[in-house]
Amino acid sequence: MTQVFRPDGQVVPVTLVKAGPCVVVQRKTVTTDGYNAVQLGLLEFAKTSRTNKPMAGHLKKANAEGVKFLREIRLQPGDGDPKVGDKILVDQFKPKQMVDVTGVSKGRGYASLVKRHHFRGGPATHGSMFHRAPGSIGASSFPSRVFPGMRMAGHMGVQNVTVRNLEIVSIDPEDHVLAVKGAIPGPNGGYVIVRRAKKG
Repeated sequence: MTQVFRPDGQVVPVTLVKAGPCVVVQRKTVTTDGYNAVQLGLLEFAKTSRTNKPMAGHLKKANAEGVKFLREIRLQPGDGDPKVGDKILVDQFKPKQMVDVTGVSKGRGYASLVKRHHFRGGPATHGSMFHRAPGSIGASSFPSRVFPGMRMAGHMGVQNVTVRNLEIVSIDPEDHVLAVKGAIPGPNGGYVIVRRAKKG
């Protein structure tokens, strides 16, 4: 993250995202697969020794050896008809356009109720012995069990998170960099999917 200044002097917090270049590895159509979609791969150096034979053959068919982070994107009406081998570049986006960013959130390890679910906890002083405990999780006689989905302590983070309606502040086509207003999920250097906003 960093910050930029608008022409009127306003300071805007932005996240710099290296968006691509991506290449179309596979094209799915209604006749062959039942729906319209493209499989995109990020053009980034990947060791061939780390690619298994089925994936290597799949990439070789599209002439896209060395790509990584394959993701499938559904096509909407008006998205055009991309072909296998076409490159998807950052100039697909425009400044002031709204986008949704999807990524895997940072892992927080084993977290308690107060941190994980924002429970208030009990009194801190005056002889209280109930501080960060969960309290009751179910009744005794009925239903004599704990309902599924009860909020408890456990593994926090490492989940798919989508931040919606982020504004694109600027674009650098030469370095394939997007400046997106606000924060996005995941650690520095993590992989994310940037798409046009569905709602907004």
